[in-house]
Amino acid sequence: MKILFEFEKKPLYFEDPVKIISCYHPARLNACFDMIESALACGLTVAGFCSYEAGYAFEKKLWHDKQDDFPLLYMGCYRAPTLPGAYSRTACGPYALNDIVINTAQDKYFKDIDAIRRYIACGDVYQITYCIKMRFRWDGDAFGLYRVLYRMQPVPYPAYLETDRFRILSLSPEMFLKKSGSFIKTKPMKGTWPRGSNPISDLAAGLRLHFDKKNRAENLMITDLLRNDLGRCGKDIAVPVLFEVAQYNLLYQMTSTVTATVRKDIPVRELFASVFPSGSVTGAPKIRAMEIIRELENEERRIYTGAIGYILPNRDMFFNIPIRTLLLRDGTGEMGIGGGIVWDSTPQGEWDEGMLKSQFLMKTF
Repeated sequence: MKILFEFEKKPLYFEDPVKIISCYHPARLNACFDMIESALACGLTVAGFCSYEAGYAFEKKLWHDKQDDFPLLYMGCYRAPTLPGAYSRTACGPYALNDIVINTAQDKYFKDIDAIRRYIACGDVYQITYCIKMRFRWDGDAFGLYRVLYRMQPVPYPAYLETDRFRILSLSPEMFLKKSGSFIKTKPMKGTWPRGSNPISDLAAGLRLHFDKKNRAENLMITDLLRNDLGRCGKDIAVPVLFEVAQYNLLYQMTSTVTATVRKDIPVRELFASVFPSGSVTGAPKIRAMEIIRELENEERRIYTGAIGYILPNRDMFFNIPIRTLLLRDGTGEMGIGGGIVWDSTPQGEWDEGMLKSQFLMKTF
């Protein structure tokens, strides 16, 4: 497995792992975390991903006895990062994307949004992050496609993973976890607004997002959820930044920052069991939200809304949330699109927001 991380414009490249740790069934997940601990104790860096469905294994109410067709966890154990070499190249080979379809018909999507609003009205949940997928055919240079997408939509947490079975192209704007010593932070993202067509309307668009009551409500709910999740394994919980608006080529997005202190040597499984998957990709309260997600969504999310990143031997770690992320395998590709649904959401408004988030990919067809 080859992995290129370009988090915060600081490239790390890994290749030729000493071993691969993987599982396709939740019953094997604890053993995988034990192997991760052993690898770290031997001075190895562990890098790769957890799929969204791995989160079911951390809660008895969500447990499902099911063999997945895509890894729940896939981590390489590496002696050290190497120079990016060929993976720093900017030139790209030919690629082709075609036959794009959405896995959920618009009328079903509208019905599902209405169903979520009923759950909210009944008090089951306050917010649900509901997702659909774009599917397409692909061929050619996967890394070249990653480079093109990154140039079109620069983001702070991109990554490229390559195995003999699949490619993952993550153009993620969202941090999941960054741990340095005992200090840890997360930056939940909730709130989206289209860019303006000229400098004045563009400035106004960013301000509208910052002060928009609906988007602030979405963001605050998830920020509170992340505060609670970090409180399960840490202390000194703080929110140093609230309602920060980030500018991207096609849209604005709102994040907040939650920090905590944890034990420097906290076991990886304990940390992930406390906070994975991020509340920004589930809704609140998390467990009930995940039950409703599994009821309504057409299929497994797989890598989408899981976590991609690395853990150093000293247990510092850095993971993104793989949104705006393509999974390519067997000549086909998929990309999830999601948004937070609250009482004020409208089916058409949420559909339009999802299409806006997919524009960076649609421009390559």
